[in-house]
Amino acid sequence: MKAIIMAGGEGSRLRPLTCGRPKPMVPVINKPIMLHIVNLLKKHGFNNIGVTLQYMPEAIRDYFGQGAYSGVNLQYFIEDVPLGTAGSVKNAKEFLDQTFIVISGDALTDLDLTQAVNFHKQKGAIATLVLTRVDAPLEYGVVITDESGRVRQFLEKPSWGEVFSDTVNTGIYVLEPEVLSYFQQQQKFDFSKDLFPLLLAKGLPLYGVTLPGYWCDIGNLQQYLQAHNDILSGQVKINMPGRQISPGVWVGENTEIHPSAKINSPVLIGDGTKVGAEVTIDSYSVVGDSCIMGTNTSIKRSVFWNNVNTRAAVSSSGAVIASRVQLHNNASVFEGAVIGSDCIIKERSLIKPDIKLWPQKTVEAGSIVQNSIIWGTRQPKRIFGLEGVSGLVNIELTPEFVTKLAAAYASTLGSGAKVALSCDTYTASDLFKKAAYCGLQSAGVEVIDLGTGITPMHRFTIRKYKFTGGIHFKLSPRQPDAVNIIITNEKGSNLSRNKERKVENVMAREDFRRADTNSLLTGRFVPAVPDAYLESILQKIDKVSILNAHYKVVAAYDHTTLDRFIKPLSENLNLELISLDYDQETQSWANRQKILPRLTQTVVEQKAAMGFVLESNADRIILVDDQGEIIQEDLLTALIALLALKSQDGPVIVPVTATKAIDSMAEKYAGKVVRTKTAVQDFLELLLKEEDRDGRKEDSFSQFLMNFDGLFALGNLLGFMSAHKVTLADLKDEIPAFFMDKKDVSVPWEAKGRVIRRLIGEKTAGDMELLDGVKVFHPNGWTLVLPDPEEPVCRVFSEGVSMEVAQSLSDFYIEKISNIVGDKICKNVVGDEKGVG
Repeated sequence: MKAIIMAGGEGSRLRPLTCGRPKPMVPVINKPIMLHIVNLLKKHGFNNIGVTLQYMPEAIRDYFGQGAYSGVNLQYFIEDVPLGTAGSVKNAKEFLDQTFIVISGDALTDLDLTQAVNFHKQKGAIATLVLTRVDAPLEYGVVITDESGRVRQFLEKPSWGEVFSDTVNTGIYVLEPEVLSYFQQQQKFDFSKDLFPLLLAKGLPLYGVTLPGYWCDIGNLQQYLQAHNDILSGQVKINMPGRQISPGVWVGENTEIHPSAKINSPVLIGDGTKVGAEVTIDSYSVVGDSCIMGTNTSIKRSVFWNNVNTRAAVSSSGAVIASRVQLHNNASVFEGAVIGSDCIIKERSLIKPDIKLWPQKTVEAGSIVQNSIIWGTRQPKRIFGLEGVSGLVNIELTPEFVTKLAAAYASTLGSGAKVALSCDTYTASDLFKKAAYCGLQSAGVEVIDLGTGITPMHRFTIRKYKFTGGIHFKLSPRQPDAVNIIITNEKGSNLSRNKERKVENVMAREDFRRADTNSLLTGRFVPAVPDAYLESILQKIDKVSILNAHYKVVAAYDHTTLDRFIKPLSENLNLELISLDYDQETQSWANRQKILPRLTQTVVEQKAAMGFVLESNADRIILVDDQGEIIQEDLLTALIALLALKSQDGPVIVPVTATKAIDSMAEKYAGKVVRTKTAVQDFLELLLKEEDRDGRKEDSFSQFLMNFDGLFALGNLLGFMSAHKVTLADLKDEIPAFFMDKKDVSVPWEAKGRVIRRLIGEKTAGDMELLDGVKVFHPNGWTLVLPDPEEPVCRVFSEGVSMEVAQSLSDFYIEKISNIVGDKICKNVVGDEKGVG
């Protein structure tokens, strides 16, 4: 058999280590990653190897030659333009005249390739994917197979709600030559995105085999360090260079170690290195060839490449130091820092954690480097959460971070982009808006300042003026000392997960677009945006009917942010507004709801038409009907669905967690229910798709605004009530009774994939839905198990014919999850809810 090594990778996420070399040439235990792959192939009898190249091909050809040094025959196939994984392999079509294996040249693995080939032949497969299990499969391609190993489904970089298995694609494939006939020569084609789904759709024998052993993608700098730790701890079957002079200490040829030096295993020291007096090389450290470790140098859990020179009393903890770096006396490098090749760090300098220095930089004596040179500050691995970016003011979110975040967002946009900025009335939000202004401008974007306002106003303005996108800053509804950053697209919706990943990748690479002097654009301010937003609401609702009704309404809201909107709206609608005050304005959404008992009492006492509580930016609303009954969460979703069924002919769009009572109402009104994933951007995307469909009237019912604009929802509801001469209680009574139970279950991050895979694998009497998480239908109800993307928990939602049934379903699945995890599970009841029909 023959093999193909895909070695065209640029390795942008490993910068600055890949500045000046392709990713397959990055050293792991002092040898290029690709050399370990060549050795693995040779071990399993693959001696004829083709290598596909694209980025810096000469670096690989110069090192490996024709393969004689490694005991194999190598042939090279260069693609002039990126052709995708499958497209690049088809370049070697004439070489591939028999069953062959494809493997990445920039991953580290010891998987049994012979076992994979035997499985492939036994199954008579046209293609076999080698799979492995990982704890957190979010950044990989998940593959779902049946009991025989036949592939049934692919999921590319799923969210936690889509993690239906913890078996992922390793990028190792056993293939028959005929698979290359399913696409054209020089056509850009990918194995996982294009070819395998095509083969699956055609019903061809496509299999996956899950192998034990080690596999690491080495996709980022953290994984690069972890791969070294795994090798040194014996988790990887690999040939260690050098000789073992004591348990766990490998040393190369011609290396000198001073008798007073302390070497704590496991450690690898390369050829020709000199370790000076009183030097300490601590566990899980790798030192390359021809290095000089000066007196009293301390190295802890670090990776040094070749020809690194440290002088006296240098300290490195958890860092990566590339080739030919000079560390002068008393220089210190801290955890997560990466120093590119040929840098000079002069005496008494301090490189702070997670800082990146691109090659050939000089840090002057006594400097404290707090920002990467040249590219910027450190960033967390995952920036976006459930709704945008959030963090504690000047602790987790700083002006420097926000400037870079805005620049990263701008870097993902095309030329001529116009980006709108807005914030609520709080000082912290304004601080970060100003920081974002600088970041956007630095990337050559035209900045449109909308002033102060609320999230729905921001979304409206993006759509009205057809801006490219925007950023809105508001105090977090979760905690008042944090800020929420909502980044929006051209439709005013939150960025899709793909767009979020693009922004995160720019942040991780710190590869921001920078405009030259002539390309910098002057920003501009758009006046009277709040007035235009309010006018748009008045145009969409039945204002005349409301004026004639003379409604009395009781309200509880953040006066600092919302007075500017609620007072003129109530005046325009002739509402008698009774406003309840909070002890303080800056409160979390949870604390803001504590006013509900007083609100319900006031509504009844004042014989008001309704009451409401608004979130500080009017993103969410809670209603109280004229009988003092609270309408929120699932009951509010059902109410919006009822209004949609009564007001429009299109589908009703609800999250997958919504009650089945909505389906019953849809049958009554001959409507259709479409369920969507729970993530805000997924819900918004479907709502806006319905909003923008052809033939839709401008003033027709807006599910988008009903769900994401509390002020519009209030006005539209009052308009419907007055036009149809019904009360809010009348509308609520039309909703069939439903019973829902919600609980949170503690599940460690590394167990989430296993939990979902096991739940899917269990045979159930009812149907199963995999839209978001795992939803199992039972004769008397349903349960949804949904991994949370931000916390180590799974959310359990259940609906039953009674509250007792709903709770028993939740408890049943919590016990299942407890058994799967194998640890003590903490249960936290979020809330039980009953809809009264």
